[in-house]
Amino acid sequence: MTSLFPGMNPYIEQDDVWHDFHESFVPAIRDAIAAHTGPEYFLKIDEHVFIHELDQDERAFIGRSDVFAGSRVDEGVAATSPSSIAAPCKVELVGVDFERLSFLELRDRKSRRLVTVIGVLSPSNKYAGADREQFLAKRVELLKSDVNYVEIDFLRGGPRLPLDQLPDCDYYILVSRPNDRPQAGLRPISLRDRLPEVGIPLRAPSDDINVDLKTLLDRVYDSARYENWIYDAPPSPQLSANDVTWAEQILADK
Repeated sequence: MTSLFPGMNPYIEQDDVWHDFHESFVPAIRDAIAAHTGPEYFLKIDEHVFIHELDQDERAFIGRSDVFAGSRVDEGVAATSPSSIAAPCKVELVGVDFERLSFLELRDRKSRRLVTVIGVLSPSNKYAGADREQFLAKRVELLKSDVNYVEIDFLRGGPRLPLDQLPDCDYYILVSRPNDRPQAGLRPISLRDRLPEVGIPLRAPSDDINVDLKTLLDRVYDSARYENWIYDAPPSPQLSANDVTWAEQILADK
């Protein structure tokens, strides 16, 4: 079964669906590229790790610890009087959330040199805060190197990453080649467009490898059985009135 929508499925953008899709879609891209690369390359999935300190209302109680004063005194430090030793007490540990987001590396097999990086954006990359700043720093580092960089934004929500002259669009695919910088190729995509093929650049003089993103989305959609559970809630972010009518008609027809 294929996704009901011609392009990106807006129901996949829900919070409780997106991470599963992201972590399934990156390996699907690897499989598609690997089918057309020779032994001179290998593909490796790596991950960014974001550590979020939870808000007070979201913190989960994860334990308490006794704080105690030991009897050992470091050399050269005078012992304090008993009255100055802190009394035992209880503290609550702060809850944190670890978010791991995969990205794809294509490397030269002999030299292990990085050739191409492919990233699929997530909300952590887009919304203001430390995660966005961390991601942007890595992005700048890649764009200053001799590495090809492919960036896929399948999220309508959140501010766009820095791009000059970005046309109005719901999604985009950016392909940045070292010899073309500071310019880069960009494919703007609207909600109702079919997801296109994207050319994944290799090391010259190798030709690009074309990857059909709609085919990969359908494969993940079918494997995860999204048709059974993602339509219980409306798309997030909310669609425009016209797009709501369009989406509801697609669901009704299917």
